[in-house]
Amino acid sequence: MNLGTGLYWEYFLFSELLLPAFAALWFGIGAIMVGILYWMFPMMGLTTQILTWIILSVLCTLLWFKFIKPLSIDKTKAGLSREATIGQIGMVIQTDLEQDQIRVRFPLPVLGSDEWDCRALDKVQVGDRVRVVDILGNDLVVQPHSTQYQNEKGE
Repeated sequence: MNLGTGLYWEYFLFSELLLPAFAALWFGIGAIMVGILYWMFPMMGLTTQILTWIILSVLCTLLWFKFIKPLSIDKTKAGLSREATIGQIGMVIQTDLEQDQIRVRFPLPVLGSDEWDCRALDKVQVGDRVRVVDILGNDLVVQPHSTQYQNEKGE
């Protein structure tokens, strides 16, 4: 069965445009790779091409799930409700800002930023851990974090 010069692999690539599933992309990449291999080794039989395409498509899909997809997970708290922000813990990195504010850095971004100018309910120093207790306008209201709060939450 002679299907031409191996250009039929392009049909798999173009099927990606018609299929709504993102997984078709990996079938298309596998088809491109088989087309390149067929160009380099024109003696490949149809069975070898199909098996190579299956293996390469599965391999591309697995590599995407293993290495690329975890990079796209959004770890920020942007867009989350007030309740998701209340209770976040950060560290004071600067004091004596204007209007008695402090600057706090959070380990994960809170509402899209990892550093915030905050209002402290009690005196704090650089290096102290603080917990968000309220949001007033564009400022977070914080108080010193204590282990007693963790015990109350059951952590």
